[in-house]
Amino acid sequence: MALVLDYVALETRRTLRDTGFVIFGIGMPVLMYLLFTNIGGGADDLWKIGSMIGMAVYGAMGAAMSAGTGVAEDKALGWLRQLRITPMTPAQVVVGRALTASVVVLPAILAVLAVGGLVNGVALAVWQWALLLVLLWLGVLPFTLLGIGNGYRLSAQSTGVVNVGCNLGLSILGGLWFPVQFFPGWLQGISTYTPTRALAQLGTAVGRGEAPGAVAVAVLSGWLLVFGSYAVVSYRKAARTA
Repeated sequence: MALVLDYVALETRRTLRDTGFVIFGIGMPVLMYLLFTNIGGGADDLWKIGSMIGMAVYGAMGAAMSAGTGVAEDKALGWLRQLRITPMTPAQVVVGRALTASVVVLPAILAVLAVGGLVNGVALAVWQWALLLVLLWLGVLPFTLLGIGNGYRLSAQSTGVVNVGCNLGLSILGGLWFPVQFFPGWLQGISTYTPTRALAQLGTAVGRGEAPGAVAVAVLSGWLLVFGSYAVVSYRKAARTA
């Protein structure tokens, strides 16, 4: 366990020292949230909450999937082969990567929530803030597994492009940037079954003080299984060829 914690601490320091990660992973969601809610005549309270949750999910998803980009870069540099000669088992390496992603998503979530409360005046009860933080933190796990799966399966260059594509595509389809009510009917139907939409719906339910929807829970759980299986299969393939 000590080895895993040391590995997580090492990878977390590497990630947070990356200037690009800080600017685009943390600063960009905050900037977009401020723009989306303050341009023109400003936004109503419901959109300020909805956009806050959407941008927090967007920022957390980007940070989570960056773990996969790191895996692909490590694979190209031979770092994975170096890890194989340490006492750490393959499972500990994968768990360490997932734990690292779980740590580095927190700054993006906290930054957007802080701007929502301090700048946009979003008022929630203490339990709602706390539950929202925990929900968003745990809810990005499927995206972490998707990014890690891409990292093990693809080259470093391809992983970066694919992860950015997944991030943008899932954000738009899930209604993180714009309300899904503006979508045509057929696109709203697709959006309902995306993991981003499901996580945003769970967050919105907490913001309204309501119970999570069963459909959203089922959709997000289903994607957790899909992306988890994808990560395992990709890791096994990489282990045979690395």
